Amino acid sequence: MAASLILTAGVLGSTALVAAAPSADAATACPSGAVCIRETNGTILSKNIFYSYGYHNLSNVTGNRVVVNSQTGGAGFKVCLNYGGTNCSSVTRATGDYAPYNFTPINSIVLVA
Repeated sequence: MAASLILTAGVLGSTALVAAAPSADAATACPSGAVCIRETNGTILSKNIFYSYGYHNLSNVTGNRVVVNSQTGGAGFKVCLNYGGTNCSSVTRATGDYAPYNFTPINSIVLVA
């Protein structure tokens, strides 16, 4: 994430104000209303951005990955060992980044209202 930078410099008795606004890098930001799975390098592939409630089967998602919950209204997610959204964890509702899950045995993710 880029941090805001405000630099004030005196130039021959005058003051210049330069501001760089923070910008979310589209490759690493999870859009509002979605649940995302980050790649090991921190990027988020479009195939790993989920908006609709229900289960989503995963393909080629292995190793330790961070899940980001950017859903609104208290919506949550579950990670599941089986395809089809079965054999799942309990619902997680807080927004933000979660500690990495080992996705090697995980085959689906479920978005819940």
